[in-house]
Amino acid sequence: MEEQNKSLERTELERLSHELTYRRYMMDRGKVRSLFKDIRIPEYIALYSIAQDSENASIYGDRTYLQELSEKMQLSMRQTSKLVGDLRDRGLVTWSHDGNGKDGTYVTITENGKKCLEEQELIVKEFYGRVIDSFGKENLIHLLHQMKELETVMTREIEQIEENSEPED
Repeated sequence: MEEQNKSLERTELERLSHELTYRRYMMDRGKVRSLFKDIRIPEYIALYSIAQDSENASIYGDRTYLQELSEKMQLSMRQTSKLVGDLRDRGLVTWSHDGNGKDGTYVTITENGKKCLEEQELIVKEFYGRVIDSFGKENLIHLLHQMKELETVMTREIEQIEENSEPED
C-alpha cells in the first residue's frame, strides 16, 4: 500500500511539474505579446519603471540608474544596456552619465517615451480590466500573492542547485 502511495505521489509530482512548466510557457507564448504593438514587453516594463522613478522623483531626481533597472528587471548589465540602447535609439529615453561616466549611467524618459507608454497602458488596462472583471479582483490578488510566494521558493531552490553545482576550490 505504501509503495502504491509513493507511485501516486510521483505521478502527481510529474503532472504538477509539467503543468507549472506548461503554464509558464503559455504565458510567455505570443498571446499576451500580441497586445504590444509598437513596443515589446521588456521595453514596456523598463519604460514603466523609468516613468515611475521620474514621477516619484527620488533623491536622484527623475533619473533611473542602469544598475537599479538591471536589478529591478533581473537582467545582466549587458542586457539592460542593450534594452536601454534600443529605447534611446527610438527616442523614448535619454541615456546620460554622472561625471566622467564612472559614477554611473542613468536614463530619463522623453516626451515620446511618455506618449508611447501612455498609449500602451491604455491597451493593457483595457485588456486586463476585462480579465479582472471576468476572473475577479480578489481572485487575482490572491493568485498574484501566491505566484510571488512560488517565485520566491523557486528562486531559492535554483540558488541551492547552483550552490551545490559550483566546483570547490
